[in-house]
Amino acid sequence: MSQTPNALGKLFLVPAPLDFGCAQEAPLNHVMPNGTLEAAAQITHWICENAKTTRAYLKRIDGLYPLSLPIQSQAIIELPRQVHKKGDHLGAYDAKPLLNAALQGQNIGLVSEAGMPAVADPGSSVVRAAHDLGLTVVPLVGPVSLLLALASSGLNGQNFAFVGYLPQERIRRIKELEQLALRTGQTQLFIETPYRNLALWSALIQTLQTQTRLAFSSGITLPDSMNQSATVQQWRKTRPANGDAPVGLSNQTPAVFSIGA
Repeated sequence: MSQTPNALGKLFLVPAPLDFGCAQEAPLNHVMPNGTLEAAAQITHWICENAKTTRAYLKRIDGLYPLSLPIQSQAIIELPRQVHKKGDHLGAYDAKPLLNAALQGQNIGLVSEAGMPAVADPGSSVVRAAHDLGLTVVPLVGPVSLLLALASSGLNGQNFAFVGYLPQERIRRIKELEQLALRTGQTQLFIETPYRNLALWSALIQTLQTQTRLAFSSGITLPDSMNQSATVQQWRKTRPANGDAPVGLSNQTPAVFSIGA
């Protein structure tokens, strides 16, 4: 799959396991489809968030499906830092130069540190550039934390929005999202840097109305993953009013939060 003679290469969107930054790793063949791992093993050109973590992921793949080229021979390009900080969905960054290898017939893999690239992660500029260049875009099957959290929340899965990270002035934003959720029935999903999880939880418990349903998913796909959902009133009955976090939520493990009616 690494090269298509006399034709344009393809852009493969390669999901990564959700255990990045976690204390433990899930067995790769338990959380990733074999077809995705087989396809990834044949790719030799990569666009990524971080070259070091991409090499670590390729090493895990190599343990199940031998890579078509040794890791040290793989062409790995990192997205620029400004893309990480400001995002790349507004069209300000031109990613076409990153896809030169595909114009020469090489397949390219786009990978993030966890989950599906270009979903709650950088990469949309690369996908957009591939379309503009006439390249075929192939999303491979794999875990998407937002959808797994939504499915396990008991909240509205027919109308939902992912709003990314909350600002430092989070109280006002929490109230805005709650009003939107209660008025429209639209589930609001958001995330936080793991070391701020407990501070965010405390703010949610103290700010949200009692009838609002609050859910979280932590360590998704790991053996000790936790998915819990209850009204704020129920959370306050089972936990102190100062916002002490429930078992399963910590400042060490990535989590997805959601609120709704």
